[in-house]
Amino acid sequence: MEMLSLNNPVFATYAVSVSLMILLGIATAWITVIQMLRVKGGFRAPEDMKKTPINPAPKADQTAPNEQVERYRRIMQNHLENLPFFGIIGLLFVMTGPSLALAQWLFYGYVISRVLHFLAYASAQVHDIRATFWTIGSVILIAMCVMVLQAGWAAA
Repeated sequence: MEMLSLNNPVFATYAVSVSLMILLGIATAWITVIQMLRVKGGFRAPEDMKKTPINPAPKADQTAPNEQVERYRRIMQNHLENLPFFGIIGLLFVMTGPSLALAQWLFYGYVISRVLHFLAYASAQVHDIRATFWTIGSVILIAMCVMVLQAGWAAA
């Protein structure tokens, strides 16, 4: 069985987890756009002030920050700061040949921590709650890094 094949249950778990994280990022982008259209604000570029079928009555303040839009932009920024690390270290972790149970705990634990972080951020929970979920995901990434480093040093 090839290590980087969907026939490998560890790699399949990785593929599912990364796909879920990509979907979370895409969903966040769509929610940002929906919020912009809903509040008719939070647009970023000067050309967004032009009259169009979607924006038939542009207002002077449409490019001003709007908290309902900015919240999702901050969530997206957080995704962009964290999810690539998961994709990279997760793939390297698969190559260490971990047990399926360990891989599932780490990969799905990360996914759950990020979904809970998203929900806490989207519902304006206090920083302590968001930070708890972020920390869980961060510790999972650190654990995978340590295991990859150990495997790499052992093989070198």
